[in-house]
Amino acid sequence: MKQLRGIVSALAFGITSIYAAVPLHGQTPPPRPSVAANFDTTDVMIPMRDGVRMHTTIYSPHGNTEALPIIFVRTPYSIERAGPQNYMHLVADGYIFAFQDNRGKYKSEGTFVMQRAPRQNRQDPKAIDEATDAYDSDDWLTKNLPHTNGKVGKLGGSYPGWLTTMALLDPHPALKAISPQASPADMWMGDDFHHQGAFRLSYGFEYAARMESDSKGQKNFAFDDPDTYAWYVKLGSLAHINEKYLHDKIPTWNDYVAHPDYDEFWQRQAVWHYLDKQKTVPIPTMDVGGWWDQEDFYGPQRIYKSLEAHDTQNRNFIVLGPWNHGGWANGKGSNLGAVEFGSNTSEYYRTNIEAPWFAHYLKDRPMAKPQPEAIVFQTGTNQWVNYDTWPPKRGVVQKKLYLGGDKGLSFSPPKPATGAAAYDTYVSDPKSPVPYRHAPIQATYAVGGSGWRTWLVEDQRFVAERPDVLVYSTPVLDEDITVTGQITAHMFAATSGTDSDWVVKLIDVYPDVDVAEPSMAGFQLMIANDVMRGRYRTSWEKPIAAVPNKPAEYAIDLHTNAHVFKKGHRIMVQVQSSLFPIIDMNPQKFVPNIFKARDSDFQKATQRIYHTGLHASYIQLPVETPVSDAAKRPVSVR
Repeated sequence: MKQLRGIVSALAFGITSIYAAVPLHGQTPPPRPSVAANFDTTDVMIPMRDGVRMHTTIYSPHGNTEALPIIFVRTPYSIERAGPQNYMHLVADGYIFAFQDNRGKYKSEGTFVMQRAPRQNRQDPKAIDEATDAYDSDDWLTKNLPHTNGKVGKLGGSYPGWLTTMALLDPHPALKAISPQASPADMWMGDDFHHQGAFRLSYGFEYAARMESDSKGQKNFAFDDPDTYAWYVKLGSLAHINEKYLHDKIPTWNDYVAHPDYDEFWQRQAVWHYLDKQKTVPIPTMDVGGWWDQEDFYGPQRIYKSLEAHDTQNRNFIVLGPWNHGGWANGKGSNLGAVEFGSNTSEYYRTNIEAPWFAHYLKDRPMAKPQPEAIVFQTGTNQWVNYDTWPPKRGVVQKKLYLGGDKGLSFSPPKPATGAAAYDTYVSDPKSPVPYRHAPIQATYAVGGSGWRTWLVEDQRFVAERPDVLVYSTPVLDEDITVTGQITAHMFAATSGTDSDWVVKLIDVYPDVDVAEPSMAGFQLMIANDVMRGRYRTSWEKPIAAVPNKPAEYAIDLHTNAHVFKKGHRIMVQVQSSLFPIIDMNPQKFVPNIFKARDSDFQKATQRIYHTGLHASYIQLPVETPVSDAAKRPVSVR
């Protein structure tokens, strides 16, 4: 171990993001420092069962004679700059590191398929998918590398997180622990490409164009306007994408067009469907996600939920913290944008959670304390809290926070009203949609920087005064309100059109005069948000048109959270029908396939949000019981 501590010291200058090895979707990693003096580096081409070979770089501690486990990362983003320097918190414990280019990417052979679906013919010995590539690689590594203890651990964030998850479907006996981080679980229901039926336009378009323009996936789409909001408004119908720009050459875009609904294509690809069918959790799994993950917040929670249904051996864990996409993997994590967390949350995760967890399962090292089922960072109070299940089942009361006719929010039902007094209205205009972040909206992978990474923590005052955004607020809180668990918006709404999107934001409004944080005075911090495409209100598979001006219920999943709305703050809800261009503009006229809509199909719509009687809209909040009842909760604070 003295030798390994020397390696840590020698590499200390080279601490960089884990995403230098697995960059945020498509971003070019920075150069890596040399590790030649501290590790023996070997490039190999590992054969798969169908004869295709995968380019893999292996780093073994120089002069090592111990039997060490293998930390293995697979990625479509190039392993050219990967290396142990990106895992400094693991190096000291002693591992062999292996990094592999995904099939069809960079120096690996074969054909790259975005989110390749699991093989259907499992009896075919030559049938391949990401699970078989992982299995065959594990088999080769453990049989051919010297000085291993025969154990493999996998981790990765974003697309590499999904590749890690796929290994669960057919795990090699040597695979002893995995940590999928920011892994997608369903690209139609809640991850990168769609949210509850609504297409994530700017991300889905720019990512697909970048990843599939060439084998390296480093060519950004060339916008001719520095403000992509204006570019996408000018674009009009999504039918113009292939007509003017992609010309049917990007397979993933063609998949979007061919499969607008939640059909067999998307269901076959969604990993949680397969995890639901497993009878046990095959190996210890620790999912990791961030409260403000701008790409894959749904995935970690959905994967954890699927595994938890049959976790009979206490192998399923989740960690949720105050991070954006991959924020736990690098830096200190003391803040995100203007929001301060009071401690170095990312460093804490890497040192006190991830490193001991892998050492326990790969090196048989005892943990100082048993791993909690769920470790979550409670924002508002800025503390780590442990739960014995997620979301917690005890010590939480489900409460309805009603939208009121006076633009208020209350836990008491609103007063009865009739006619126009029963609802609030706004006009949604496809030619002037609500922007999802401050102008100018740079391209996702804009050279010189983009607001993409932190848009979820932008101050929401920039849209609060728009006439097409409804704003509801509580009075100033006279006590803390602790929200822990699943949040769901139940909107009773109507549109003058025949289709519509419904966007709901749950916001923490800081005091107008904030003595503790003067720079945050009046800040509107989005705690939870999401969108639902109205045509899917009764079925994800079979869309139906709305009846004009007839109210219907829309249940919008805002996912889980752990946040304390502090005394002196206010709770706010914003409701709107566009979030552009991260979400494509709904024509607001029902058409069979929005990707093929005509420009003439796009129309203004008058929207109604109801707040009375059987049509009283509300947010379902899981509110923790008072501190005096804390004994009822299986909670400990770190």
